[in-house]
Amino acid sequence: MRIVIAEDGPLPRAATARLLADAGLDVVGHAEHGADLLRKVRAHRPDVALVGTRRQPTDQDVAALRALRAELPAVAVLVVSERVDERYLAALLDAGAVGAGYLLEACIRDVAHLVDTLGRLAGGDAVLDPEVLARVHGGGRPAEDGLGALDERDRDVLAHMAAGRTNRGIAGLLFLSERAIERQITAIFAKLDLPASQGSHRRIPRRARLPRRGPAPRMAPSPGRWQTRGCDPA
Repeated sequence: MRIVIAEDGPLPRAATARLLADAGLDVVGHAEHGADLLRKVRAHRPDVALVGTRRQPTDQDVAALRALRAELPAVAVLVVSERVDERYLAALLDAGAVGAGYLLEACIRDVAHLVDTLGRLAGGDAVLDPEVLARVHGGGRPAEDGLGALDERDRDVLAHMAAGRTNRGIAGLLFLSERAIERQITAIFAKLDLPASQGSHRRIPRRARLPRRGPAPRMAPSPGRWQTRGCDPA
């Protein structure tokens, strides 16, 4: 799997690149944010662009992410940040949820979790933190309010997705067909107002992944950046 990394500085970029390379991924490019990220992705055409940031995105950063998603829809994007930035989130999802990921740092458990998330995005999944989903639907309200449109069955399915189960696994637990679970996930994304992809048909990812709350490493702005800590509440 080919990865382009964008981080706030050279040390975080180098540290993340080393961790991913050690995990067997092919890091084909390092970038700053904004126009440099767009140039590197255009040049290398990776499977996923990993965008990690602790600062507030600039107008140029937002414009570059929106252009990347519109121009190169085959390249998945994972944004990892300390908090949800609504302009960055909108730029990520403007072209649809397929291959779009936005996680809070506190909810990435370890390098294996990060690698698994990148793989799922490369396969066309959407990976959105529950707080991110709440912002999409609730306009910045607390997560519980933002998810208020979901009924009990929707919440059951989301809970199983948050536990990392596949559609087939969820179907078996709920005594439903796999096709029924796919329809349920489509309905959940519709209720959360996730945007349609460009084109004539609405595209919803086959497996929408929510990160499980639990012990998590935190991204630090230096080598050896993965440090275990508890996941902040949504």
